[in-house]
Amino acid sequence: MSAGDLLKELVRESDTRMQKSIESTRHDLQAIRTGRANPSLVERVEVDYYGSKMPLPQVATVTAPEPRMLVISPWDKGALPAIERAIMKSGLGLNPSSDGVIIRLLIPQLTEETRRNLIKSVHKRIEEGKVAVRNIRRDEIEQIRSLKKGGDIGEDEEKRTEGEIQKLTDRYVHELDVMQKSKEEELLEV
Repeated sequence: MSAGDLLKELVRESDTRMQKSIESTRHDLQAIRTGRANPSLVERVEVDYYGSKMPLPQVATVTAPEPRMLVISPWDKGALPAIERAIMKSGLGLNPSSDGVIIRLLIPQLTEETRRNLIKSVHKRIEEGKVAVRNIRRDEIEQIRSLKKGGDIGEDEEKRTEGEIQKLTDRYVHELDVMQKSKEEELLEV
């Protein structure tokens, strides 16, 4: 593999790793409650189903028929009590209401204090995403510098590739900033 191909592969690898980091952050943000019903809110709830822990979407269908209500329809009616317990233990602050067939979750209006705390949580998760992207940049630049030290590439190739990786980093950090702004606006809606 030529030095040019190796550098292109490093840039592709950086791009892929940064994309995965962004997707992970996006997934984390979806789990933050916004006062609107969204099935992803309960995606990570673990249900003790016949002795094994399973994510809620694997034991039931979750829908949002109204803007402030989730409806959970278990495939096995015997799982209703386990799902209710899992939701109460999840720390989401939601109280399940069951009629013996389905579970309804009413999403309460967010208080001002809750909104502030959720915005802090959004900031924290976005910053973690930025740190992950910057760590990927650091790792790749270290690899490039070790290639230059070993005499595999020249200084021009080193600087050009570092610039490409920096552009990727800037693009993904900007994407995280846009995600943060969007989530904050969502949380501030009344």
